[in-house]
Amino acid sequence: MAENTPTDPAGPGHGAGPGDGGGGTTWREALRRAGAVLVPRAAQRRPGWSLLVPLIAALAGLLFTTSAHISAGTNLRDDRRPELTRLIEERRRQVESEDATASALRRDIDASTGQQAGSDGRIAEQQARANAVRADAGLTALHGPGVTVRLDDAPRRPDGSLPAGARPDDVVVHQQDVQSVVNALWAGGAEAMAIMDVRVISTSAVRCVGNTLLLHGRVYSPPFEITAIGDPNALRGALDAAPGVQSFRDAVQAWGLGYDVRSESDITVPAFEGSITLDRAEATR
Repeated sequence: MAENTPTDPAGPGHGAGPGDGGGGTTWREALRRAGAVLVPRAAQRRPGWSLLVPLIAALAGLLFTTSAHISAGTNLRDDRRPELTRLIEERRRQVESEDATASALRRDIDASTGQQAGSDGRIAEQQARANAVRADAGLTALHGPGVTVRLDDAPRRPDGSLPAGARPDDVVVHQQDVQSVVNALWAGGAEAMAIMDVRVISTSAVRCVGNTLLLHGRVYSPPFEITAIGDPNALRGALDAAPGVQSFRDAVQAWGLGYDVRSESDITVPAFEGSITLDRAEATR
């Protein structure tokens, strides 16, 4: 009689113990499937982070190194305005010293020319021609009646704020304000003029840098004084009639800028002591 052997309905390998080869295959399959899920995600993240993190670290190191080199042990946030002010003051003193040296040399040349003129007729003739136009060229000091005009920025409030409704440009003297006064005085018959005790000649150019005045290479801060020799009444009338001066006087009323005109019985306008060498000239038709 044949023996009936029960058959496992689960089939071979199912329900095998840990030592069974089928069980090992099952664990390996599970690990493979888990790796298939995790590895692609890591592979997608790795290239970006692996490049970005070292790049950020390198840039940070470069920034720290550069900052340390530039600061040289000092605070980069320190206010450098005092240093700039000191530098400007040093250059101003240097320019004044060189101007004084140049003026002394020009006086020496004039003295030597005068000595030579005593023994050389040709030099004497040319010196006489030059002396005849020195006054018109502004190379001699003049004195007489005239006016002095003073322009100044508006004072700040005690707390440092601007007047209500004013912009920073509204409360300072501008280049066109100085030029308007100068042009009005010439139109009023001024015979000679000086700005900040510097003689104004045909090659003088009035320029403003911020709220400072640049004249013949020197920088001046407000208040600005303009002195002119001529009939005081005619000069004052010309100032009152000039549109540019009237615009400035309107700003005086609105924002508190300074404007003062004084008639003088006798004022002195100094001779021009700067260089009169022309760098470029153009003939007019």
